[in-house]
Amino acid sequence: MTTRIALADDQALIRKGLISVINELPGLEVVVEAASGEPLLEALAETPVDLVVSDIRMPGVDGIELCRRLKALDDAPPVLLLTTFDDHELMLAAVQAGAQGFALKDISPEDLAELVAAILNGEGRLQPVNTAGVAERYPYQDDSPVVDAFSNRELDILRLIAGGYSNREIARSIHLAEGTVKNYVSEILDKLNTRDRTRAVLKAITLRII
Repeated sequence: MTTRIALADDQALIRKGLISVINELPGLEVVVEAASGEPLLEALAETPVDLVVSDIRMPGVDGIELCRRLKALDDAPPVLLLTTFDDHELMLAAVQAGAQGFALKDISPEDLAELVAAILNGEGRLQPVNTAGVAERYPYQDDSPVVDAFSNRELDILRLIAGGYSNREIARSIHLAEGTVKNYVSEILDKLNTRDRTRAVLKAITLRII
């Protein structure tokens, strides 16, 4: 089956280049292209897709705002945000907006294919960037080891926490009782040895758990 992709980038040459790269990858096809988030959202009303790939910085509705608006929709496709800049601030903004993937635009076609496959499989992926500034911005951030390993279900929930989802929203998206999700969240915080969700997300990013 072909994976249908919507692509947004305000630079026409880069957009066309990305389309060419994506369309050459097995099983992937760009069916919607736009120069910013707003026309892409309008196009999605008529053309359903499996994945949105967007530049993070665009005039008008940028990649961050695009994530926020998609997150408010039912059955919204996952979002992969691309950037030219190796910037931990952008990565944090992408995570907090609800992006399932974040990568630099110089990613190889092979790594891009692997990244897309992981996102479509429900695995949030953040391409490693320099996270040194995270600790500088958040003094309470620590890089102490986790108490125990995470199960796949816990990682799924941790990624949804990073996307800003509430326990109720997480429960609805992965078909669990809200009380069960609350128990998972408590276990995640214990394993990360953190007191709240924000600290848990920042520590998980620092340790490259998500």
